[in-house]
Amino acid sequence: MDIFLVSLSVFFIVVSAAPLLPSSHWLVRVWEFPRLQLAVLITAVLITLLCYKSLALPFWLHAALVAGLGISLLYQAIWIFPYTGFYRKEVPRDRNPQKQRTISILSSNVFMPNSNYQKLIDHINNKKPDFVVTLESNEKWERALQPIEKDYPYTQFCALENLYGMHLYSKYEFDEHTLRFLVENDVPSVKIAIKVDGERVILQFLHPKPPSPTENEYARPRDIELNIVGQEVAQTAGPIIVAGDLNDVAWSPTTRKFKKISGLLDPREGRGFYNTFHAHYPLIKWPLDHVFHSSHFALVDLERLSDIGSDHYPLYTELVLKEANEK
Repeated sequence: MDIFLVSLSVFFIVVSAAPLLPSSHWLVRVWEFPRLQLAVLITAVLITLLCYKSLALPFWLHAALVAGLGISLLYQAIWIFPYTGFYRKEVPRDRNPQKQRTISILSSNVFMPNSNYQKLIDHINNKKPDFVVTLESNEKWERALQPIEKDYPYTQFCALENLYGMHLYSKYEFDEHTLRFLVENDVPSVKIAIKVDGERVILQFLHPKPPSPTENEYARPRDIELNIVGQEVAQTAGPIIVAGDLNDVAWSPTTRKFKKISGLLDPREGRGFYNTFHAHYPLIKWPLDHVFHSSHFALVDLERLSDIGSDHYPLYTELVLKEANEK
């Protein structure tokens, strides 16, 4: 029992500190994701240590483990605290929005091999969003979603077979639309400009690769893409929305840096985690799908939708463009 508790304690202390290392390797950066799960497990081990009376464990070692676990728990809690109901809400809610000034987005990583097309179409028909953006979508998904095109006459497609295809469907006419490959030549993003009640609004949709043993070994390409977009947003005046599967959690240093550089807001702060991944493993849950926006908007609705057979849940967000005297 002593060896088991010591080993478990040391493991949780080490993985809590791992993201502090100056490395973008996935073995280091992966520990930024399960902070909530780590906090729960650390709490359980800490309580066990405090209640367990060992005759063999030296006092100094017992005290060091308790202190290390306590610091680790506090460290994890600091990162995830903004996404609990105890934190202030970063974005105000507008319960009586002017319909002509609203923008709604249904973002869905469909998981390319998934063939439950109708489940996503049902969500689209139910929510009737202004924008539908699908990620990991290929030509098979493009054909399957053709029925919705009658309601979404403005589109930008990039069908790929590499898990990074992207399809954008819009009810708003594009003033501008650009398909871009910001960092990697097989990872697209889309940037558009529209008019909402006469005001120009820019939207960017992203899906960078994650650091993982099956994707990019290092997080650097993802981090660079978020930095590029953040810098671009910072240099652009007016209402802006950035959405998509960023393959990063809301509380990671990379995403926090992106928020700081761009000046964009996160409507989840003070409201909850809105975990969109993984849809089928109860113990593996974290928020990978995001909508960030400038202070020109208030929140109308934010909802994680039900399972469509993908490893991600779809995310529905509705924002309203504030009047000039509210900004």
